[in-house]
Amino acid sequence: MSSVSERPVAITMWDFSWLERRWPGAGYEDWDLALDQLAERGYNAVRIDAYPHLVSADPHRSWELLPVWNQQSWGAQSLINVQVQPALVEFIGKCRDRGIGVGLSTWYRQDRDDVRMRIRTPEDQARIWIDTLRHIEEAGLLESILYVDLCNEYPLDVWAPYLYTDGLPKESGRNTPKIQSWMDESIAMVRSAYPQLDYTYSFCSELLTWQDQDVRSLDLLEPHIWMAGGEVSDFYERVGYHFERFESVGYDNLVANGRRIYEDSREHWDGLLYAAIDGVADWSRATSLPLVTTECWSVVDYKDWPGLDWDWVMELTEKGLRHAAATGRWVGMATSNFCGPQFVGMWRDVAWHQRLTNLIRTAPIDPDLRT
Repeated sequence: MSSVSERPVAITMWDFSWLERRWPGAGYEDWDLALDQLAERGYNAVRIDAYPHLVSADPHRSWELLPVWNQQSWGAQSLINVQVQPALVEFIGKCRDRGIGVGLSTWYRQDRDDVRMRIRTPEDQARIWIDTLRHIEEAGLLESILYVDLCNEYPLDVWAPYLYTDGLPKESGRNTPKIQSWMDESIAMVRSAYPQLDYTYSFCSELLTWQDQDVRSLDLLEPHIWMAGGEVSDFYERVGYHFERFESVGYDNLVANGRRIYEDSREHWDGLLYAAIDGVADWSRATSLPLVTTECWSVVDYKDWPGLDWDWVMELTEKGLRHAAATGRWVGMATSNFCGPQFVGMWRDVAWHQRLTNLIRTAPIDPDLRT
C-alpha cells in the first residue's frame, strides 16, 4: 500500500456487516460507537464491501439482498434491504475522522434482481468500480482508501459467479487464460482512471501453487490464510465441519471435536500454519509485492455458540500473527476475521486486541517494500 511506508497497519474485515448488521444488537447499528471501539483496540484500518455493482446500478435504491447463509455472523442471516449511498461515503468519512484507513473489497452480494450477473466482461467490472470510486472522490475521501480489492477470494464461484456463465469449469484456477486476463484487464482499466490507488484481487485458494501464477498486474497480494484452510490442513475434515451454510451440523461437530483435535496435536497444526505463512512470504519475496491479510489465522468459521470457547482460537490466532509479523513481508495484518463487535467473545477482550495490534504496528517491514 503506497500510503504505508514504515510500519504495518492493523486492519480488520468488516465485510458487508458494516451495512447489513444494523438492527439492534447486531454490532454496527451505531457506527460511531463501533469505530471508537475499533480505535480503542488499536486498529487503524478496516476492509469493507463497497457493493460496487449496486452503486453503479443505482446508488440510492433500496436493494433487497438474499442471505449467503444463516449459520454465520457475517452480514444478515435473512432477507434484508440496504441502500449503499450515502451510507458508503458517510462510513468512510467517519473512518477518516478517526485516522482509520479503508480497504475496499466486494463479495458481490446477491440482490433480488441478481444485478451482479450483469458483469459480463472485464470492462463491466472495471466500470462499476470506477463509478464507485467516483462517488468517493466527489466526497473528498479518496485519500482514505488504502487499496481496492476488485473481488473477494478470486475466482471462487460463490463470490464471482459471473465468471462461469459460458461453461468455464468452476474449479478453474488463476492461470486459466480467461481468469488471468480478466484480472489483468479489469485492474488496468480501473488503474487508468485512478492511478493513485493500489489494486489487487484477494485470494484464499492456490496459495501453494503460487509459482504457476502471474500476479504482475497486482500492487499487493492479499492472501487469506488459516490453519483450518483446506489447502493448509485436513483439520475441518477431521472435525466434521464442511462449511454448511444453512444447517447447524457443522457447528455441532465443531463443538464436539474442534478444541480436542487441536489440543491433542498442537505442534502439528501450528506447524502447518507456519509453513503456509512461510510459503506466502516466499511468494512476496519472489514477486516483490507486499502482503496484506485480513482473514486469518486459526479457523475459517466460528461464532458465539453454545459449547464454543474462544480461548484456543485466540491462542492459535496469536501464534500465526506473531509468525507472520516476524517475516517483514506484511504491510497490513489482521488479528482474525472475527474482529468485529458481533463476535462478542473475542471483541470484549480489549487488552488482547491492544497487545496484538501493538505487535502489528511495531512489526518490521523489509526495506524492498518501503521504497
